[in-house]
Amino acid sequence: MERLNPKSRSDAYGKRINRSHSTVVATVVPYFSILIASLVPVFFIASALPVVPPLGFLMLLAWRLVRPGLLPVWAGFPLGLFDDLFSGQPLGSAVLLWSVAMIVIELIETRFPWRSFAQDWFTAGLILLVYMPAAMLVSGGEPTLAALVALGPQLVLSILVFPLFARLVARLDQMRLTRWRTVG
Repeated sequence: MERLNPKSRSDAYGKRINRSHSTVVATVVPYFSILIASLVPVFFIASALPVVPPLGFLMLLAWRLVRPGLLPVWAGFPLGLFDDLFSGQPLGSAVLLWSVAMIVIELIETRFPWRSFAQDWFTAGLILLVYMPAAMLVSGGEPTLAALVALGPQLVLSILVFPLFARLVARLDQMRLTRWRTVG
């Protein structure tokens, strides 16, 4: 049939025959994207004031809020450990804070199973408002007025950048669920 008409299988359904989701890609993409986002701030130039948002934590929040059931609650522990190894924070700070954030998001999802993007952005903003000063305290910073003012631009930038991370996660999720040709 295909020899007679080469476009006989070019409809929307014919292109998907003999294709299936890759379980390896579907499993690995969220974790690798969070790990890569944790590594990206290493390449920026250090300055006196913190300006670069916590990209790994933003990616974790975006995956958890955009795709609610994808990451388990315990995923904050190993991902936070990896972030601690490369962020310069004391070992265990991101483990604790990321795990607490995952538990808080799980409680919010239990209470409000149907949310809009505005509610997710508000939730991410509130979590960031607590996470960043807590990370400063855990790392040994003193909670002075000057330190909190210096943390302000990073906090505002983190909240404003969250929709871009949510969009990136949506694109990565589409890539994660692409159908690959199977042999069989």
